[in-house]
Amino acid sequence: MRIHLSSVYVDDQAKALAFYTETLGFVKKTEIPMGEASWLTVVSAGDPDGTELVLEPSDHPAVKPYRDALLHDGIPATSFAVDDVQAEYERLSALGVRFTQEPLAMGPVTTAVFDDTCGNLIQIAAMG
Repeated sequence: MRIHLSSVYVDDQAKALAFYTETLGFVKKTEIPMGEASWLTVVSAGDPDGTELVLEPSDHPAVKPYRDALLHDGIPATSFAVDDVQAEYERLSALGVRFTQEPLAMGPVTTAVFDDTCGNLIQIAAMG
């Protein structure tokens, strides 16, 4: 068994696609129109056959209270692995990404948290 898909709820799929590809560096894998929204996924540029992140429309009634609670408590919706949190923090900050947590070392892991501009906090993390 392996993880095939993971999802993040986004306010605007086009805006999310631009942020996740142009700013974060993911690559669009799938875009299938489905009425007003699309089945829209991105993957790591270094692993095009790896786990797909679904950029899910956030219009389901259960999404707003869930995301509001996560944002209120400062909890990331998901976490992405990076080789060097400090380097990614500097790269993304230079692109105008707003961080809610600067790089923080906690034992063997370093994390930072940013706003994805689409309604979510996202954590980046590196071991060692």
